[in-house]
Amino acid sequence: MKLSKRVLNMSPSPTMAITAKAKEMRAKGIDVIGFGAGEPDFDTPCHVKEAAKRAIDEGFTKYTPPAGIPELRKAVADKLKKENNIDYDPSEIVITDGAKQALFALMLSVIEKGDEVIIPAPYWVTYPEQVKFAGGKPVFVETKEENNFSLTLEDIKPAVTDKTKLLILCTPNNPTGSVVDKDELEKIGNFCAERGIIIASDECYEKLTYDGFKHVSIASLSEKIKSITVTINALSKAFSMTGWRVGYAAGPKDIINSMIKINSQSISNVNSIAQKAAVAALTGSQEFLKDWLKAFDERRRFMVEKLNEIPGVKCLLPKGAFYAFPNVKELIERAGFKDDFQLADYLLEKAKIAVVPGTAFGMPGYLRLSYATSMDNIKEGLERFEKAVEELLND
Repeated sequence: MKLSKRVLNMSPSPTMAITAKAKEMRAKGIDVIGFGAGEPDFDTPCHVKEAAKRAIDEGFTKYTPPAGIPELRKAVADKLKKENNIDYDPSEIVITDGAKQALFALMLSVIEKGDEVIIPAPYWVTYPEQVKFAGGKPVFVETKEENNFSLTLEDIKPAVTDKTKLLILCTPNNPTGSVVDKDELEKIGNFCAERGIIIASDECYEKLTYDGFKHVSIASLSEKIKSITVTINALSKAFSMTGWRVGYAAGPKDIINSMIKINSQSISNVNSIAQKAAVAALTGSQEFLKDWLKAFDERRRFMVEKLNEIPGVKCLLPKGAFYAFPNVKELIERAGFKDDFQLADYLLEKAKIAVVPGTAFGMPGYLRLSYATSMDNIKEGLERFEKAVEELLND
């Protein structure tokens, strides 16, 4: 049977494929340590789970409005006002099946065939595939390692043409953990506003920052910038709710209404029980985050220190998210490997550790390792990494 070109041109997610492979190996009794998954190892907070149980007991198990239940849209609006200093009416908010589906609905809402979308590299693996699916053309701009992979206006300018429709902004960044400071965000926002370029601001890692850095939402900087920005977030990372699939988008009403229409003809609505849990998450205590951040920070420092002790590996200290993104170009060359995929395969087969090649994120010669796993796993996994490299280079 002949499949559509749009599906044939789409690549499966490398991060999910590697995570699935690691789980498959573990199911066969192979002791694999996974550094591929982008999800916290902590459990969902108890008050969130209790809210879901109440929803089931109270029979809240039917269809909801495609835009999301009113109390959750209000909770999101209150959160954005209180934490991000952005004033959105609940009618300017749509609840989605995670941030991934919010981005997908946004692309389908605003991208026409031939429109160009600027995607800073390294990028989350899903961005270019969604753009292509919507008929757009991904235009990649490389951020610089010497600038800590932090996006600047000067990176963007050369890529802008009269076909540029949208810029995807991800800060804190997946996969590098880089952040963009307020001054640079203001430059980027004003530049896009002057040209009518829509900004898709992916803020899923906003609460996971270190060394005193405070996340700033680009839409908070001025009404002019807000008018061309769609703020996208999810409860996956900050509340360890990856499997619950609850995200949201806030932005201009015409775009949000289009995304609601897509919901109504695709997913119908986000899981009703998960929506009730999300209300509890956004309105309840977030004290647990202090302990989570402390643990992530300890793991971050340990992982980067140990990676930098491995021959041929150089790694910056990320300022956000929960990923390390080491440069392994020297190691690849010394080992005689063709690319980072071959190195990742070697580490999986030899060391039994699962990492994601940088090529998957548009940056060959790097690896992504998640430190959203236990310190015991990190210590053991990095020991295996170092031992496998020593054996490789001493052969």
